[in-house]
Amino acid sequence: MIAGKRLLPWAGTEGKPCFLVGDGTGYVSRVAERIESVQLGMADDLLQHAAELLTEHRLTGEELRCLVQRLTESLRDVKRVGESRGARLPRA
Repeated sequence: MIAGKRLLPWAGTEGKPCFLVGDGTGYVSRVAERIESVQLGMADDLLQHAAELLTEHRLTGEELRCLVQRLTESLRDVKRVGESRGARLPRA
């Protein structure tokens, strides 16, 4: 496999993207896969929690603000995972 560049599922200093150059089989690649899996699972859990909160009762402004902050963080993580995986798809 030709060495490529992979967007990692975490940010570096000052929120800048982190990249890994390699064939995708090393230790850091495996850690990145596990973190992506955790991030996607947490996003699913958060969506379920948000749906429950929105249907069960009226949210206070503080509760709604907290929910929006967590959803924003999760969406940022999921977007990064999607970009990383999309960039690694074979070109047709």
